[in-house]
Amino acid sequence: MREAKEESGVITACLWEGRQELLYNFYKEIELCEKALNEYLEQKKKIFARFYFVSNQALLDILSNGNNPEKVDDYLGDCFDGMKCLAFIKGPGIPYPSKRAKGMWSKEDEFVPFSAEFLMTGAVENYLCDLERCMQTNLRDQLEVAKTTADNWEISDRKRHEWLEDYCAQIALLATQVMWTEETVRAFDELDGGSETAMKEHGIQIVGRIKDLVNCVRRPLS
Repeated sequence: MREAKEESGVITACLWEGRQELLYNFYKEIELCEKALNEYLEQKKKIFARFYFVSNQALLDILSNGNNPEKVDDYLGDCFDGMKCLAFIKGPGIPYPSKRAKGMWSKEDEFVPFSAEFLMTGAVENYLCDLERCMQTNLRDQLEVAKTTADNWEISDRKRHEWLEDYCAQIALLATQVMWTEETVRAFDELDGGSETAMKEHGIQIVGRIKDLVNCVRRPLS
């Protein structure tokens, strides 16, 4: 490169003895490096398949900062469709970077707490696999609680439109769909059993719940 800088003529610089072979060898070495790099990244993607959703440049940044979960946190939104970031446990006596999380934030700024703190150690692709399982486990547990409390919509003071505020949107929606299915099947069974008004009463109940939601969105909401 110093010789090329000193030679102002492009043709002369390119025709320098041995330069073509030198540049060709550089090119072949770069190809080998790129091939080895792609094979390395492919191995990581096979372990944590969501790495396929990020660019190779971003993946290199993730892998190079694997021991710093707070930097890896910047890319979680690219790996997970719903998660924006983690809520790290920070404070006096906790070294930086924090490797413990107490919950997760969605891209709609909903917070979902973990039942137990999540610890990030080892290779980044491995603890991200653990994070995926942690997310699934916590959402499943919340769904079980949501379904249990939903069974009491009509017998407690916590009606459906108030109950919704206790859970993140997807869990509330899924539990509501489960309840609707169970109640509709029950109405069909009652109809088959001779109750001629079963479906009509079920429809009135559903319309009443929708009206409650309409009244909620007509007033200021946080």
